[in-house]
Amino acid sequence: MDPTIRQWKLAIERARAASDPDFREMAQLVAEIAVTDIDETLRQAAAQVLPILRQATQKSADRRTKEMAQRRLGIIIDALHTLSVPRFGRRGLTPKPLTQEEQYRQLLGLPLGRRLAATEIHQAFKRAAKTVHPDGGGNGQAFLELAAARDALIRHH
Repeated sequence: MDPTIRQWKLAIERARAASDPDFREMAQLVAEIAVTDIDETLRQAAAQVLPILRQATQKSADRRTKEMAQRRLGIIIDALHTLSVPRFGRRGLTPKPLTQEEQYRQLLGLPLGRRLAATEIHQAFKRAAKTVHPDGGGNGQAFLELAAARDALIRHH
């Protein structure tokens, strides 16, 4: 885990646990997070939380505003947690590219692993054509691609 992420996470967790946190310090920390280049989601979370924290730093801030600011820090905690959790699984593997027939089946919404009847292909085409046909609000190019997929699948049938 990145040491800066660890420090941010620890500081924000302490502020959330404190009965009377220093909102000025938290606003400075969140402003620092908002301009970081570590992660876009983290930046957006910080930008979302920053206005309420700034309101909580004012002398006229009421108890409700301060409670809201403390709760909103949870948004940043969630984003930091996502960045700091170890990821398991097969990283770095790219999925195998689809064959032309698999692409056609996917375009028509048909299953990949079994033999298809011509009527099944035609019904899938009709179902998909309702949304992509130019008269139905779609565009002509998408409809032509759909028709080509249907023709290719029926030919290989």
